[in-house]
Amino acid sequence: MPSRTRKFRGLRTHGRGIKAGRGAGKQGGRGNAGLHKYKFKSMLIYAPDHFGRHGFKRPPEIVHEPTTVNVGELALLLPVLKAAQAVSQSGDTTVVDLTKVGVERLLGGGEADGTWKVFVAHATKHAREKVTVLTEAPTLP
Repeated sequence: MPSRTRKFRGLRTHGRGIKAGRGAGKQGGRGNAGLHKYKFKSMLIYAPDHFGRHGFKRPPEIVHEPTTVNVGELALLLPVLKAAQAVSQSGDTTVVDLTKVGVERLLGGGEADGTWKVFVAHATKHAREKVTVLTEAPTLP
């Protein structure tokens, strides 16, 4: 046992005073305690944006999220595309107009089975590497 501890045996506060011996007593609390009271000046200097709301969140009814499809899901969509008359076959290539079924964006997830030519408003870089993206809508029967 260190000599200082031994020296204070039997004394209630071990020479620290009453508050200082308790948890975080001398430093005015732990963490952000007192930022609205006695640590207010330091909060204004070092963290002026600590309290309050910042920025804004757009209302969900005006946020537009485009309808997306991955390249790997094109084969699964064939029955829906045929019902909407948005697909045609020319040789080994499947020509698809995704705008007819309401798809606005083609993503590059998955693998394309076969050769595809797709007309869509937007396509990612990886989607363009996997399929041919047409710039004009194809004439489908």
